[in-house]
Amino acid sequence: MQKRRFTALIAGLFASAALGFSLPATAAAPYKDEYKLSTVLGEAFPWGWGAKRWADLVAEKTEGRIKIKVYPGTSLVSGDQTKEFTALRQGIIDMAVGSTINWSPQVRELNLFALPFLMPDHKAIDALTQGRVGKKMFDLLGERDVVPLAWGENGFREVSNSKKPIRTPEDLKGMKMRVVGSPLFLATFNALGANPTQMSWADAQPAMATGAVDGQENPLAVFNAAKLHTVGQKHLTLWGYVADPLIFVVNKNVWNSWTAQDQALVREAALQAAKEEVARARAGISAGDDALLKEIEANGVSVVRLSDAERDAFRKATSGVYKEWADRVGADLVKQAEEDIAKR
Repeated sequence: MQKRRFTALIAGLFASAALGFSLPATAAAPYKDEYKLSTVLGEAFPWGWGAKRWADLVAEKTEGRIKIKVYPGTSLVSGDQTKEFTALRQGIIDMAVGSTINWSPQVRELNLFALPFLMPDHKAIDALTQGRVGKKMFDLLGERDVVPLAWGENGFREVSNSKKPIRTPEDLKGMKMRVVGSPLFLATFNALGANPTQMSWADAQPAMATGAVDGQENPLAVFNAAKLHTVGQKHLTLWGYVADPLIFVVNKNVWNSWTAQDQALVREAALQAAKEEVARARAGISAGDDALLKEIEANGVSVVRLSDAERDAFRKATSGVYKEWADRVGADLVKQAEEDIAKR
């Protein structure tokens, strides 16, 4: 009896399709009981907070039809941040709030944001992510099995160490620095005479605590939430050499399994969560609101604020890296970015 009913149901569906009737949304691929969302950092950081906020907003807006679980520490790829985008494309990961740095090995154009000293301020980041460049990046990602929805932000990456204040490129010479898994970061720190070592964030803090590395570079929100002052990072220099935009994305097959209504709701939730996450990432680090900086200094950290001339010395020291990697990223795209930043 059950077999006959199933056969009749299938026949009915094919007949409806043949007659031109649209099938109900429930006939599409079934929704998963739970969707896996990957991030590098947990809720204590703006990045992880933004991912959880997105998940909560999606559950609220879809009235529970789409349930998302956040997996911090890139635990779905055993902590290897550089494998996250590949796993997302393959469907091992359903959704992600990912870093342009971590995904740049698979999408070379994303290296744009890591060109040393391209973006001088937050308005420059916004000019790129919210303008022509941001749209181009989303188009490129859309060709790689994912659906990008919104731009978040990890922030400008500042440099710290356990040895001494950094004011000139010479101060970095020979210093063992932890960097993310990107060849561009290796090239930048090599140009400054440092000794860069690539390692995951999970390995970085123990390495600093034991003195295996002298320093690191990360946004101030990460520095503070991770309590890096407790692992010897007593010298912090504000040089803003690169920024790290984040991208809210969904695997394309997962996206296509949802109704148009739910797609719109997930996008709406991503845009809202991203806007709130950016505000959180920028809080307390500006001239008008330096509460986070004061908190860092209160923990015994010496903060160096570079003059324009001092910062320019670092820019000149890495100009060769900028030129080489601008060619790899794409001369037209870099020119467009430079023009949009100049117009900000």
